[in-house]
Amino acid sequence: MADNKIPDENWERDTINKLAFAAYKEQKRSRRWNLLFRSLIVIWLFSFLGILLTNERSATKELKPHTALIDISGVIAATGEASADNIVTALRDAFESKQSAGVILRINSPGGSPVQSGYINDEILRLRKEYPDKPLYAVIVDICASGGYYIAAAADKIYADKASLVGSIGVIMNGFGFTEAMEKLGVERRLLTAGEHKGFLDPFSPVKQEEVTHIKSVLDNIHNQFIEVVKNGRGDRLVDDEQLFSGYIWSGEKSLELGLIDALGSSSHVAREIIGEETIVDYTIKPTYLDRFAKRLGTSIGSTLATSIGLDNRSVLE
Repeated sequence: MADNKIPDENWERDTINKLAFAAYKEQKRSRRWNLLFRSLIVIWLFSFLGILLTNERSATKELKPHTALIDISGVIAATGEASADNIVTALRDAFESKQSAGVILRINSPGGSPVQSGYINDEILRLRKEYPDKPLYAVIVDICASGGYYIAAAADKIYADKASLVGSIGVIMNGFGFTEAMEKLGVERRLLTAGEHKGFLDPFSPVKQEEVTHIKSVLDNIHNQFIEVVKNGRGDRLVDDEQLFSGYIWSGEKSLELGLIDALGSSSHVAREIIGEETIVDYTIKPTYLDRFAKRLGTSIGSTLATSIGLDNRSVLE
């Protein structure tokens, strides 16, 4: 008599699970490919748009006489848009263009790194010597202070609005001290260094006068460099006033009296009336559309990843 095998009671459920899992995998694979193709299409479109804009801008520069404009906006720093690398690159493009009749530096900056400002100032002086027939004017918008004025001083002439803020020719270093607060809280500071003054001006240690004297001499040295740059740039246009280099800031109207600027006027006024080319072409180095898209894409991917592994608080609320 043949043995009768008892069929597995779960075979139907297992079969359904396998079919469902296979369908899920296929659907997931399809979604991945769709996402990839869509991303590639978007990247291609942005790249194509960037090429078109770049070609159009280049054609404008080469085929039509114009005034070159470069914006220096925000804090002047190595990692920002107002970095020496960006500004110097834009300056070289503007001076090398055969169709630019003159260059305007439109400045709206509270200052920043003296090193970055120095790089830009040096390059302006070099380009002015190399292209003596191409003028460069600085036009101040809301504020041109400290490192911003360090740059402006290299221009042929400086223009501003009567309400612009100009000056702040000085150097600053600041911080905090927490020694008394630590004593009240019963906190002990343990600072280990190799070098007698390696931890100088540590905010959690008492101030030593010799260290204050040293850093003051460093600031004075940089301040004197700043003063020398301004005097070389402005020459006898500056009035004899000891307050000029005190760190004070003045209105554009008062700055005209002090010789810190040459006249009142806007970028369009300078282009039209001084340079003689009303058409303005922006040479400012800015992030491309592709750069912005890549940054946003990276942020989006990071956010999605955080959500998928439970690190995004919004996933709970959504």
